[in-house]
Amino acid sequence: MSALPIVPFLIIFPFIVAFLMLIIPVNPKANRVRNAIAYISAVLIMIGVGILVAQWAMGGSQPIYLYANTEFADHMTLVGEFVLMIVVTFLSFKYHRAWVSILSIVPTLAIAYLEIWGPKTQSMEEMSRIYIDHLAILMCIIIGIIGSLIVIYAVGYMHGYHHYAHSWVADRRNYFFMVLFIFLGAMFGFVLSNSLTWIQFFWETTSVCSFLLIGYTREDIAIKNSFRALWMNLLGGCALTIGIFVFAYSQMSVSFQDLITYAVNADGGKKAIAMIPVALIAFAALTKAAQLPFSTWLLGAMVAPTPSSALLHSATMVKAGIYVLFRLAPAMHGTITGNMISFVGGFTFLAASFMAIAQSDGKKVLAMSTISNLGLMVACAGMGTPETIWAGSFLMIFHAVSKSLLFQDIGATENSLGSRDVEAMHGLLYRLPMLATCMFIGIAGMFLAPFGMLISKWSALRASVDENNIIMTLMVVFGSATTSFYWTKWLGKLIAVTNEKPVKDITKPNEKISIIIHTVMMIALCIFVPLLTTAYVQPMLNEMFTNGKGAQVLPTSILYLLVLLIVFVFAVPAIAYLFSKNMKANEKLSYMSGINTGHDDGFTNSFGGETKLQLSNYYFKDVFGQRKLMLPCQLLTASVIIVMLCMIIGGAF
Repeated sequence: MSALPIVPFLIIFPFIVAFLMLIIPVNPKANRVRNAIAYISAVLIMIGVGILVAQWAMGGSQPIYLYANTEFADHMTLVGEFVLMIVVTFLSFKYHRAWVSILSIVPTLAIAYLEIWGPKTQSMEEMSRIYIDHLAILMCIIIGIIGSLIVIYAVGYMHGYHHYAHSWVADRRNYFFMVLFIFLGAMFGFVLSNSLTWIQFFWETTSVCSFLLIGYTREDIAIKNSFRALWMNLLGGCALTIGIFVFAYSQMSVSFQDLITYAVNADGGKKAIAMIPVALIAFAALTKAAQLPFSTWLLGAMVAPTPSSALLHSATMVKAGIYVLFRLAPAMHGTITGNMISFVGGFTFLAASFMAIAQSDGKKVLAMSTISNLGLMVACAGMGTPETIWAGSFLMIFHAVSKSLLFQDIGATENSLGSRDVEAMHGLLYRLPMLATCMFIGIAGMFLAPFGMLISKWSALRASVDENNIIMTLMVVFGSATTSFYWTKWLGKLIAVTNEKPVKDITKPNEKISIIIHTVMMIALCIFVPLLTTAYVQPMLNEMFTNGKGAQVLPTSILYLLVLLIVFVFAVPAIAYLFSKNMKANEKLSYMSGINTGHDDGFTNSFGGETKLQLSNYYFKDVFGQRKLMLPCQLLTASVIIVMLCMIIGGAF
């Protein structure tokens, strides 16, 4: 297939929409125009992804190389590099953090040198800039569907954000939606690019976009957190640039696929040299995926409006790091780089799970959970076997849908309830039924049997055992157990009986549409796991690995049994409700160590005063708090990374 016109559309169209978002002013009449453009553009992006998938499938679902000799596009990406450098430099000096600009200036000048004066060979000139396979298509589906739904959700959310919850924040919706669409376009470019120089440009674009989104409110804490995210991701960009340089001058190529093929097939001294760019790019992916010791940038992103959090955690940004590691997985298997990546990922999974126990802020729980689950995906990539990538692929799919759902839901809940604290959600099922039900399904999808995330974690555990990796096995076991602990506390709050009055649900219709679609997608994914396995994930493994056949960890018969269990999970309470809704009940008040006040939520104490019943989870903040664990965990993982990188680079020379 010579060309797919839909590919440049997916990359360029969001940038055009971003420009329109920016020039439309902020006022009631113009906002309606912007909202309409956002809706139409989101739908067009989803349609575009559908067309891409259809064209690729009609071509036999085989890997496709596209667009060689793209001199104009190469020049445009270089111009874009300098634009990003100017933006970062200007804002760094404006906010008195000039040193951060160095992390943008150095890689930009290095890439410019490589593009203008670097090695020029016929193979480099004729290299295909776009590569499409199962993994790229999977990422496009996540970006196009989840990302577009987040945009639709953001239209209603930002109205409530500025009118109900954050009326003191300057209304810059034109700027906000501009960055959202740039983000989507950059992510499409990132996952579809085969040129490492293009990947570096789109990498920097997503880093700058996350920086701009986190600093949206321009409050002191937002500025601080945004620069932390910026310098950590730009540090990864510097490592990526060095890796590109090493590979370009050693093998006269800047093709990502050439790098993977070379690293897999090389042996002896060539293997040691090939692992230098692999290790540097893998290190860069750790920063983007918010792994220890770089996890704090993603925690700081919570100050941004909820659509930003949903986008960063589910559809883009952090998944870019996972995507790169999945690409590198065949090259990392059985190497020092693979051991480093799998240890850092497994330890992040365990440590973040423990730190999540101490969180009562709903968004912080989701943030810690994101870091934790990303750690397990990173560990799967580091082990680099077909079985671990099978597990990691399902982790990525279910996590993308579930986290997007939960972030949107908790944002809508905060707007209606006035709080996003887990303790404030006591009896939410009776106070905000629709939001609580969707939240319940999202949380269930993260850890309950037989939902998909639990299947994926079990598969990762099985793969770790098969690899005889004792340390990884222990980290997966204890991390998964800890995960169940904090999710169970939250679920218990949602379904607790309460006498508190229902809360007015001020969720906008477009927000509800996105939340409900996500909920349906979560259930559908669980039901269609067997089909997804045979039709998509297994062929993807066959492409990535020469021995990818038979990589499925769970037999198909077990997957169908799990689907049957999911049906019962929803059927049993539905049937129970239908049979019991008209039954007469003789309710008795609970005994609470005193005379009941008649409302079943308090009693009269021995002094004749009324004591209100309060139920609260225990959070072990003095044991597992972020202040207690974060610094030691950062020091440990930083030490492991430094030692391993020294061993890899030293071993090559």
